[in-house]
Amino acid sequence: MTRLSQADLPGKTRPENGVVHLGLGAFFRAHVAMYLADVMDASGGNWGVVGVSLRSPSTRDKLAAQDNVYTAAELGPEGAQYRVMGDVTKVLVAPESPADVLAAMAVPAIRIVTLTVTEKGYHHEPASGLLRTDDPDILHDLTNPNAPRTALGFLVRALDLRRKAGHRPFTVLSCDNLPENGHMVRALVQEFAQLIDPALADWIASEVRFPSCMVDRIVPATTQADIDSVEADTGRLDLAPVMHEPFCQWVVEDDFVDGDRPPLETVGVQMVNDVTPFEKMKLRCLNGTHSSLAYLGYLAGHATIHDAVSDPVFAALCAKVWQAEIIPTLTPPQDTDLTAYAATLLDRYRNPSIRHATWQIAMDGSQKLPQRLLGTISDNLDQNRPCAGLMLAVAAWMKYASGQDETGHPIDVRDPLADRTRGLWDGNASAEARVDAYLDLGDVFGELANRAEFRQALITACDLLETHGARGAVERITS
Repeated sequence: MTRLSQADLPGKTRPENGVVHLGLGAFFRAHVAMYLADVMDASGGNWGVVGVSLRSPSTRDKLAAQDNVYTAAELGPEGAQYRVMGDVTKVLVAPESPADVLAAMAVPAIRIVTLTVTEKGYHHEPASGLLRTDDPDILHDLTNPNAPRTALGFLVRALDLRRKAGHRPFTVLSCDNLPENGHMVRALVQEFAQLIDPALADWIASEVRFPSCMVDRIVPATTQADIDSVEADTGRLDLAPVMHEPFCQWVVEDDFVDGDRPPLETVGVQMVNDVTPFEKMKLRCLNGTHSSLAYLGYLAGHATIHDAVSDPVFAALCAKVWQAEIIPTLTPPQDTDLTAYAATLLDRYRNPSIRHATWQIAMDGSQKLPQRLLGTISDNLDQNRPCAGLMLAVAAWMKYASGQDETGHPIDVRDPLADRTRGLWDGNASAEARVDAYLDLGDVFGELANRAEFRQALITACDLLETHGARGAVERITS
């Protein structure tokens, strides 16, 4: 078999770079990078991407061996379609040379810096949104500005380099699944900058733009079986393919430094004044049910989202929480039918070609819960509206995060708070004691921890989960 290379993009030359992306993972390469490629195919422009891996050289090493091109595999119910992507022109590994990353970001031709660093990559408290100034990596970056470790450290130092050189700043565009992600990143960057130089913080406040956006595409982790399948179907060995569903959506606030951006609206991106209704719809309807299915489904023995919704009990759970617990908390975006949107989500979950592991979605739950579940629960409590499905999902996270499944087998919990949650479920004999132990995690539960009605509903959910198991508990609240 032939190794994938630039020769698999005949007639195409590499674009000049206009974007630096922090956190080069599968999602960016299956979503944002494809929109940028579509823009350049349609109307030209220099929007090539310098990708930055903030931790591991693995992606860089795989892509470097194939000229930084890769295969995007669209997995529909009827089979796969393949596209070779070439708009990532270079990949840098931040721990190897932070100076090279800063130099790339300081170049005036870079007009946008995008991020997909996940919730934990912002080093903030999810419940409050405040910077964790006691975080070791943040403390390192504050005292070592020329050798940052974090995305925030790179952003602030690179902006400072541009300010001092008399260059215009870049636009900062977070593409992570966080509510008002642009507003959140702006606040964190300014808080970080204030600790270094108040004049820098003032310049950032007046000159830098942080548009919020909503991204939506299911991108499962690539497996060896996927690599083998791509090779068998295309005749090319690609060690870094990305697998994705057909559906794709990107909604972006049209607020860029000097208006300098690619014409994204020409390739299907929705450019809007306020992304909030779209991102809340997606975070609560899609990510909220994804997390619910991940924890409850995993405990019930379902390995993937497709497996879970193939079980009628879990399909009924989705229907219940959408109609009774999530949609009543939402203001629909213009021209959007939320019931139809939920039905489309269920069809996407049922795509047999997408094997999105419940274990993968369950990662970093302590960072995801406030945005995906707890905000919705809080809104329901404010309206005295019961939300047994979402409460059961939180109880399932508690059981999952404790590190042992219903059969007594260990769970490989990947979470920044794993050391604090390990053993909490079985280490407390009563549901009341369990709930109180978890509510001590103030950086997760915030003010909800002080609401008596939330505590009581969570005790009820924990009792139900312990007595009947995940599937049995779901069956009881949906029947």
